[in-house]
Amino acid sequence: MLSYRHGFHAGNHADVLKHATLQFIHKAVIATDPRPILVVDTHAGAGLYDLKSEMGEKVGEWRQGILPLLPKAAEAPALLRDWLEMVHLDGPRAYAGSPEISRRLLRAHDRLLCFELHSTDFAALSTLLCTDPRIAVVKADGLAGLPAVFPPPERHALVLIDPSYEIKTDYGQVQDTLLKAWRRLSTGTYLLWYPVIDRGFTERMLGGLRNSEIGRQYRIEFCIEPDEARRGMTGSGLLVINPPDSLPDAMAEALPWLAREFNASGQVRAEWVKP
Repeated sequence: MLSYRHGFHAGNHADVLKHATLQFIHKAVIATDPRPILVVDTHAGAGLYDLKSEMGEKVGEWRQGILPLLPKAAEAPALLRDWLEMVHLDGPRAYAGSPEISRRLLRAHDRLLCFELHSTDFAALSTLLCTDPRIAVVKADGLAGLPAVFPPPERHALVLIDPSYEIKTDYGQVQDTLLKAWRRLSTGTYLLWYPVIDRGFTERMLGGLRNSEIGRQYRIEFCIEPDEARRGMTGSGLLVINPPDSLPDAMAEALPWLAREFNASGQVRAEWVKP
């Protein structure tokens, strides 16, 4: 949706789950495989966010998200610790979004492909990353563009899919896109982020993927409030295809800690959908 700007929501509880997990998985993938990897970010955003800007303060979700966790980085579980230390070094005026996290982990022989459709965020992201020859920023719809780049020359990929879901048809398009990409590269690692707003739409999308031929599906969900406790997003989740072997144990430690820190009263779970 062209009206969506992630800067209004950067650093919230959904970003905590998404960005910490992305960094953990990226590090795990490159630690166990020396082959070149293509990292794809389908909805990359601006890359860096000033949480104290007018946009960041308008909703101020980061004050109930990343802010209270920053002083607790040293005591956090391993999955969260490295990410919190990285965020703490940057400070609230340079909060790293997913493409910036991926850029910092790229090796010399890896590539990063970022899709972003919003003109302002595309310009900001291009300016941020344009000097790095390993990175390409494309002004296009990531859901439409992802299958076309597979299979990549590297034959190895890490993909983050996280649209806004402002349009209800996104749920069906996400399902179709992920299935097309997986059929062209079944060995890739895919992170599908989803909001918990309308449980019916969420479960239909995930159910369709569960009933597909895609194997090795691992689901993570973190809801700070029960479903329909209020209008809007009460939580979020990740469906990980082909997760690293270390993820389940790391998540089993991280999720209870997050639940305590956020006093979460909604659904908190991490489980194999298809082992």
